[in-house]
Amino acid sequence: MQVPEGYILITLEEYNGLKETIRVLSEKVAKLSKTSKNSSKPPSSDFIKQNHKTNKEQNGKIGAQPGHPKHERQPFSQDEVHDVLEYNLTECPVCHNTVEIDLSKEPKIIQQAEIIEVPISIEEHKAYAYWCKNCQAYHYAEFPPEVIKAGLFKAKMTALVAYMKNVCHCSFSNIRKYIRDVLHLKVSRGYLSKIIQKVSNSLEMAYEELLRVLPLAIKVNIDETGHKENGEKFWTWVFKTDLFVLFKIDKSRGSDVLIEVLGKEFNGVLGCDYFSAYRKYMNDFNIIVQFCIAHLIRDIKYLTSLPDTETKEYGKKLLLSVRELFKIIHEKSNMPEQNFIDRLTYAKENIIKTAIQEAPVYLDNNGKVVKEKCEVKNMVKRFTDNGKAYFEFITSPGVEPTNNTAEQAIRFVVIDRHVTQGTRSIKGRKANERLWTVIATCSLRGKSAFEFILKSVEAYFYNRASPSLIPVTS
Repeated sequence: MQVPEGYILITLEEYNGLKETIRVLSEKVAKLSKTSKNSSKPPSSDFIKQNHKTNKEQNGKIGAQPGHPKHERQPFSQDEVHDVLEYNLTECPVCHNTVEIDLSKEPKIIQQAEIIEVPISIEEHKAYAYWCKNCQAYHYAEFPPEVIKAGLFKAKMTALVAYMKNVCHCSFSNIRKYIRDVLHLKVSRGYLSKIIQKVSNSLEMAYEELLRVLPLAIKVNIDETGHKENGEKFWTWVFKTDLFVLFKIDKSRGSDVLIEVLGKEFNGVLGCDYFSAYRKYMNDFNIIVQFCIAHLIRDIKYLTSLPDTETKEYGKKLLLSVRELFKIIHEKSNMPEQNFIDRLTYAKENIIKTAIQEAPVYLDNNGKVVKEKCEVKNMVKRFTDNGKAYFEFITSPGVEPTNNTAEQAIRFVVIDRHVTQGTRSIKGRKANERLWTVIATCSLRGKSAFEFILKSVEAYFYNRASPSLIPVTS
């Protein structure tokens, strides 16, 4: 047989072998291409960070966008102004004629803020010695308890250190430099660590109060992220409700943490991803769960990236049915409530039907599912076992279809841990739990974290009742 030029003659067995090699390598490439955009992997695990287009690359203008309201800083009130400098005219700047001031017309005002030369005040407390002839000994007058408890830094300075550490993500070294260069005080990193412990102690009651009321919440969104402490693996958990956010650091990533925090009789709705700990907690104690549809969409997108044609088509069908659901959600304002629920219910049934009944079947010669195509099998099992848990939001008012709210709450924790090198002890973990909880809760309610920390520290120094993070409702 004459082989045309440029062609290579191979046997059928060699051809099938090459075809199988290409298939295996294509699947490996698809798995290695998993990112946070096409799977449930966290963004931090992306080997190559995703490119984010700038406004200019998206054919948009830099800065304020058309239609957005203008944001301007409110001027200081007259009570806040410490000094006023007035500027007058002695003659007309154009014709040099005599001019008269018109006080009925508002003057032009420019307000400026500046750090005063000595931005802190130093107090000295003296306790004098008194000689007792009867005892034949000296006795010193007692310092007030709040002075002893505060030490070098009073309440505002103590709150400032905690604010810089956990809100501004400053390391102890940078805080020390700021205090030295701006406030003209010299302190050690060890002393700053003790300051954080004082703040942690002042927040203990507020934190424990949230732990007690958390199991009573109507809905809780949960997420977790891992980190190392002295070479050991720990997990930071976030529990977000409508009223507050609570963080807990634990050695475990299992359902035992959920049992400890929420209990076995939690009666609300749990918003979370499809991680096994949440499924175990749901099944063991009959908990109502809303699994994150955003994670589901990314897992479905991964199916569309696989080389197998039938798997890819299955992923496309499933993805299309989920997008129909979100199309209905976006059109909610244009339809009656009952019609909205009916359409969502129909879309839900269509998604579950597509996921289970339209899945391609891959069998070997013995009638068993082929291992290399288990991605479809896993998706079918997910919907068979827990498909309805993706649509709890349809019948539970206020429940979101995604877990974005918990994921957003935990982002600043990841930043804080990377910048400040995390914790090294049990005390450090508890301090972070409490401070992160205060910061996130205050942010959720539009309150100042610094003001809450300050009030807590003052209450701690003066042995008063701690302020609460639970809002007062009338």
